[in-house]
Amino acid sequence: MNEFTLDPTLYDGRPSDCSGRSAAETACYDFLDGLGVPYRRADHSETPSIEACAAVEALLGAEICKNLFLCNRQKTQFYLLLMPGNKPFHTKDLTGQLGCSRLSFAGEEPMRELLGVTPGSVSVLGLLNDTENRVRLVIDRDVLQPEFFACHPCRNTSSLRIATADLTGRILPALRHEPDYVSL
Repeated sequence: MNEFTLDPTLYDGRPSDCSGRSAAETACYDFLDGLGVPYRRADHSETPSIEACAAVEALLGAEICKNLFLCNRQKTQFYLLLMPGNKPFHTKDLTGQLGCSRLSFAGEEPMRELLGVTPGSVSVLGLLNDTENRVRLVIDRDVLQPEFFACHPCRNTSSLRIATADLTGRILPALRHEPDYVSL
């Protein structure tokens, strides 16, 4: 595996040249720009884990949230859970609050099909691809406490800092995914 690298420049908005960027990433920039949502961007090599995001978080001045793509045993119900990156995940804490049966990680195929992303690139912005609302959005209330929210633009080689007020007031309504709020 290559060593993690981080461009030390914090950019305002989208790259001036999107050639070499994925269509999914470019669609995220188009979506945010279309809503008039300002954002700051950090570019870096692939982030293999939430721990590798520490330097990115320091540059952004915001914590990148953990995004877990989950499903029920029958793989008929799918959930996107946003929670603080440093918080441990315990399935029973979530299932009790959602009133559902045992949950597990959904896997790569449904992730690609429903969110249009690959492992490591899961983000709330992937809901752009869930036009049939098959994925239930679940947000840990602690994600909404800081002034800023950080996530990948459907590719884990860039990270975005967005005002949390824009996430809840503009982005989520435009994604048409009414979130369920939980306390984990």
